[in-house]
Amino acid sequence: MRVVVSTGKRKTSLAKATIKKGKGRIRINGRPLEIIQPEVARLRIMEPLILIGEDWKQYDIKVRVRGGGFMSQADAIRMAIATGLIKMSQDYEARSKMLEHDRTMLVGDPRRTEPKKFGGPSARSRYQKSYR
Repeated sequence: MRVVVSTGKRKTSLAKATIKKGKGRIRINGRPLEIIQPEVARLRIMEPLILIGEDWKQYDIKVRVRGGGFMSQADAIRMAIATGLIKMSQDYEARSKMLEHDRTMLVGDPRRTEPKKFGGPSARSRYQKSYR
């Protein structure tokens, strides 16, 4: 039996998806996809499944995700699922469809938060000074 492990990253979130033959069950950190809240994040996770069509129902997908906020985690999960499904199904037509829809589904976004520097409250702003 073939098992594919894929990863997805977004900001500080890291998701690891394990995909194998099954009955179409999707679990994220042990919880079924249907009960994931908020709905916006759930719909974001479901994008690659909708684009690939009914083919994903022959696979079981288990995802472990940690770090970041809920939306960042949703994007990391989405990326892990999309890359894993393409590796598993070898469907390169679906790959081009995903890239056309949204490139970040398969290609990572390199943007990260800038580290804070001295002399100010944040990365770029400085403390104000007064001359009078």
